Amino acid sequence: MPYDLRPLPSATLADLNLEFFQQSYLPSTLAPEVLEENQRSLTHQLASVRFTTPEPESCPTILGILVIGKAPRQFVPGHYVQFLRIDGTELGDPIKDKKEISGLLMDILRVLDETLQINISVASDITSESLEIQQPDYPIEALRQLTRNAVMHRSYEHTNAPVKVYWFNDRIEISNPGGLFSQVNRDNFGQGTTDYRNPHLAGVMKDLGYVQRFGYGIPTAKRALQKNGNPPPEFLLDDTYTLIVIKRQS
Repeated sequence: MPYDLRPLPSATLADLNLEFFQQSYLPSTLAPEVLEENQRSLTHQLASVRFTTPEPESCPTILGILVIGKAPRQFVPGHYVQFLRIDGTELGDPIKDKKEISGLLMDILRVLDETLQINISVASDITSESLEIQQPDYPIEALRQLTRNAVMHRSYEHTNAPVKVYWFNDRIEISNPGGLFSQVNRDNFGQGTTDYRNPHLAGVMKDLGYVQRFGYGIPTAKRALQKNGNPPPEFLLDDTYTLIVIKRQS
């Protein structure tokens, strides 16, 4: 069984944000006419999207806790993103900003997007063209794709480590616990070959619109970086973690 579908016997339905599930999650993933016709009970709805095991147990799964848990880190301590903005090029240099981005999956992705956006610097060129050209030091689309990939593909098992986004003056480093998985190897990584450590979490992110097409994240990020004038991303693929280095546009 994939780790994201494993039941959490220590959790109960009281640990799930059922109001958020009914009022926000379901309307975000199902058409209004489908919701109107759906007469299933709440417990059946939760089980149908794999947030709980079937009745009579109705035990929350890892997936349910990650997506609609009231306090996800109580059960999955590594379910957060550690963001550091460092005024320098090395760890140990002064820290300009730091955040622990945690909560529901949708909250993490939303706040992460906002944090990336406000840290991008935009330079204006009004000399070489008749119209002002604004050039960001990093393309937001590339940062979104790569950070969402880190959340989606990270290992939640046997680790309490978060996804890390360290923003230096000359580069951004994105790392996540968990090395290459299954049929993805060093030769085909980033070339469209896909496999999923957390397949149902990946499905949720796709349903919510945070992932458009499976296997397109890294190629899309590469194209955005190239178009913006940034060097290609660098990948360090370890057995226990994955590190992506994005160099600043010069």
